[in-house]
Parts: sequence; C-alpha cells; structure tokens
Amino acid sequence: MMGPAHSISGAAAWLSVGAVSAGLGHPMPWPTIVVGALICAGAALAPDLDHKAATISRAFGPISRGLCEIIDKLSFATYKKTRKPGDPVRQGGHRTLTHTWLWAVLMGAAASGLALVGGRWAVLVILFVHAVLAVEGLLWRQARVSSDILVWLLGATSAWVLADALDSTESGKAWLFTEPGQHYLWIGVPIVLGSIVHCIGDALTVSGCPVLWPIPIGRRRWYPLGPPKFMRFRAGSKVEVKVLTPVFFVIGGVGAAGALFFG
Repeated sequence: MMGPAHSISGAAAWLSVGAVSAGLGHPMPWPTIVVGALICAGAALAPDLDHKAATISRAFGPISRGLCEIIDKLSFATYKKTRKPGDPVRQGGHRTLTHTWLWAVLMGAAASGLALVGGRWAVLVILFVHAVLAVEGLLWRQARVSSDILVWLLGATSAWVLADALDSTESGKAWLFTEPGQHYLWIGVPIVLGSIVHCIGDALTVSGCPVLWPIPIGRRRWYPLGPPKFMRFRAGSKVEVKVLTPVFFVIGGVGAAGALFFG
C-alpha cells in the first residue's frame, strides 16, 4: 500500500485498541489515545525504510535518504544470507527484513527501552520522529508542497505539547505499566502495532509480505503471505484509495468514539 493508507490504517488500529481497552475496563487517558494514534500512524510508514523512493525517505532530508540506503543494503544482505532454495533471487532489500514481525518487535522494544532510560527527553525524540512521519502520511498533499522545515516545526511543536499532556501519571504516561520506573514503557506498543499493520496492508497487495520471517514455510524462509491471488490489488489502485481508505476512516472513527466516550 501507499503511505497515506498505511498511516490511516495505523491510526485506526490504535484507536481500535483504545476502544477494546475501554471495553475491558482499562481505558486509556486521552493523551495516551492521541499520542498512541500519532505514533502508530508514523510507525506504519517505518517499514519502508528499505525503499529509497518511499514517503519516509523524504521525511528528514539527507538523513532519512542515507538511512534508507543503509537499511536497504542491510535488508538485502540479510535476505541473501538467510534465503532457502525456494526463495527467489532478488536485487534489493525492499519488503524483506523491515517487513517482518521480528523487526516490529525489536523496534518497539528499542523505543520502550529508550523511553525507560531517557524519560521525557527520549519520549520527545520518539514523538517528534513519528509526528513528522504521521504528517507526511496523513497530510501528504500539504507536506509535498510545503517546506520540510515547516513540517519539522509542526512535528516538534506537536511533540512538545503532547509530551506535556502525557507527562503525569494521571494523564497517561503510566498507562498499562503502573509500577514506579516503568512509566512510558507502553510507548513501544503503538510502534509494534504500526509496523505489523503496515505488513498486513502490504500482504494484501500483489507481492505479498514475508511477515513471518525467519520462520520457514516449506522450501522458503521469506514466504510472501497474503490472501488468494484474485483478492490482491496493486499498491495505489482504486481498491486501496476508494474502498480500503474510507473503511480505515470508519474504523478509526468508531474506535475513537469507543475509546473516548465509553472509557
């Protein structure tokens, strides 16, 4: 799928988690809902770090472009090193390492660890990065025609305001993990969720997605999971834009209502 659909599906997924959490008697404070949705929308773009032409490659100028080059090479090297006889020969690393459950878990764990050690300042960095990515995904038309500096300023301002709202036990930093010293530990959950939602979205397209790597399936370790061929679509097609994207909006709206009003 393309960047906008990925980001919208990520935000919708977190809002749905908020509704389920409220239904189970463990509602999220509103800052947790908003921050989680923002992070999840940004994290739903992050697996495309292995693609030099993806939305994320433009988000931070030469820094993100250089990082995409590195991740592409790392992913390709991992593919070559771990492929089985049934896996085809390929020329690049797109839709390999960063499109797996293992990568999602590692990124989420790294973010939680960073937030646990660095506290508010680490959370500010995590929020800034994902706020910029969320703007690039959700407001992609506006981001394309505006200055990168304006997008970064919007991300920094959003991060500062939301960190202030989050920075108290009552307002959400201790959601899910309430013991002293565990505040902000939940911050990795929307990152894992966003990455997994991205993989599920890509699995619906023609190429599928090797989300289960490194678990082997038959003669392949990079098995591209997905529905039957006739149910798949091309990224950016009318199915994605005219059908799935509106569905994501509806899911997100219902999730937000459940999380905010029934918690």
